[in-house]
Amino acid sequence: MRNQSEQFEARLVNVEIMESKSVLLQGMAGSRLPVAVAHGEGRAVFPGDGLERLRQQQQISMRYVDESGQATMRYPNNPNGSPAGITALTTTDGRVTIMMPHPERVFRNVQLSWRPADWSGEFSPWLQLFRNARNFVRTS
Repeated sequence: MRNQSEQFEARLVNVEIMESKSVLLQGMAGSRLPVAVAHGEGRAVFPGDGLERLRQQQQISMRYVDESGQATMRYPNNPNGSPAGITALTTTDGRVTIMMPHPERVFRNVQLSWRPADWSGEFSPWLQLFRNARNFVRTS
């Protein structure tokens, strides 16, 4: 659905990677990372008990977090207004992950407008997502 702000949102936000079966996010659970967002339609809507089923099956793979690392629905930390800060979901087998942020835009540290001081070297932790994809393809 359209963002609650009713406008295109493009900025750096913080996300937390959740424990899930996502092939792309293996070994990254618990990470809190800055990532680029750029979308006008990104708000997730879950009819009935859909949100609770996703929680029970550990299909929520990423969520927007605030400065203290808590899941948030507050703008601008959650740029689309999705419930529980949800910004990525995965299938129960982990082979498909959908997300609104754009880690492909920040896999190198120089692509980030801000990063923690201890992130040195050329690549940000988001490179792991692409390494995971390559490893999965190699071993499948």
